[in-house]
Amino acid sequence: MKISTKGRYALRLLTDLAQHPYKGFVPLKDIAQRQSLSKKYLEQIVPMLTKSKLLLTNRGYQGGYALSKEPGQYTVGEILKVSEGDIFPVEDAFDDEEMLKDPTLKMWQGLNKTINDYLYSVTLQDIVDSAATADDYCI
Repeated sequence: MKISTKGRYALRLLTDLAQHPYKGFVPLKDIAQRQSLSKKYLEQIVPMLTKSKLLLTNRGYQGGYALSKEPGQYTVGEILKVSEGDIFPVEDAFDDEEMLKDPTLKMWQGLNKTINDYLYSVTLQDIVDSAATADDYCI
């Protein structure tokens, strides 16, 4: 299992919007600049996020992007599912006839459940809160 840059950047784009809760829409160039990401690459990711209703878009003057719901209502699992598709620790582990006979199948199913339980338990708000406290260093 490997998460591609598409999945990582989709998560960073939505996290950036959650970290900067402006009223209105945020231009993609602002997000790209803050995150040090390619605007052109983000432009390829945005359509899948808007199609799945994770992201709102507004064209024209003061156009840009906004979250469609509160940060606590987004899970990392749903974002990665939209950007990456289903995430499995082993390719074809659940579709392959031969794999059904494999004595390790239950272990792979358990790992898959653990991964998905975790990814669907972490929200954008959790990421924002974690990032905010990471800078609070006291002696």
